Amino acid sequence: MSELLTGARIVAAHALRESLRRRVFFVVLGLTLAFGGLYAWGVHELFSDIDEFNGNGFLDAETLAGATILGLAMFGTLFLGVILAVFLTLNAVRGDAERGLLQPVIVRPLGRGAYLLGRWAAAAAVSASYVVVVFFGGVLLTKLFGGYTPDSVIVPALELAGAVAIISALALLGSIVLGTTANGVAVLMVFGAGLLVGLLGSIGDALDSGTLSDVANVASWVLPFEGLYRDALFQLVSGAVSEGGVTGALVQLGPLGGSHDNHALFPLFCVGYALVVGALALAAFRRRDL
Repeated sequence: MSELLTGARIVAAHALRESLRRRVFFVVLGLTLAFGGLYAWGVHELFSDIDEFNGNGFLDAETLAGATILGLAMFGTLFLGVILAVFLTLNAVRGDAERGLLQPVIVRPLGRGAYLLGRWAAAAAVSASYVVVVFFGGVLLTKLFGGYTPDSVIVPALELAGAVAIISALALLGSIVLGTTANGVAVLMVFGAGLLVGLLGSIGDALDSGTLSDVANVASWVLPFEGLYRDALFQLVSGAVSEGGVTGALVQLGPLGGSHDNHALFPLFCVGYALVVGALALAAFRRRDL
């Protein structure tokens, strides 16, 4: 076990150095700063006009505006984190194998298990840290420019981190059996499909459609990153939802995917899901000729 962890640390450090050499993080930093600037401007403009809309006493306009724009920021944060995770694992196995980098590494010094664990640890750690920092930045900007504070920030941040860690595992599995382009397309389409199903679930809840709600609930277990995202949205507005009324109903619909609380055992299921994906990746990697 100690040899496995030591080898994984070596691979993770190498992957991070390679990303720095290719200036991946500099591009991400620039795009993130642009995203933050646009978000701050949007929050300022939105809350500058919020006093003109009072909802005739039936609607808490400040809560609705804050929850909606922060929910959009959460979606943007998750999307950027997923892009980062995908590009860190896009050609992790097949790309390195085609360049002849795998053979001298995994035959004797490290092994296949250590290589996979290291590549996943690097991608998951970077993308999870990224979404946590950007999410807290969005919360801070919303507070500074709009005066709105969500009901919860710690749990949503952890769930976003868990979501991109799962995406990293799926992308790493895909890098073993698919080419670079095919893997990137497949992972992004799976991510988009998960969010779409979540949005259909929110529509089903609003229309009292049991079928749509059931499909969304099943999808949250099949694609648990979607379930984590939905619960993160729910945690942002849990107080308003519990109070009920028009505001609670509207904020629960959520932007680009409805909010929904998860089963108490869902976090444990996500851990098991990641372990199963890792086991499948290792089995596929062992069968692959280098």
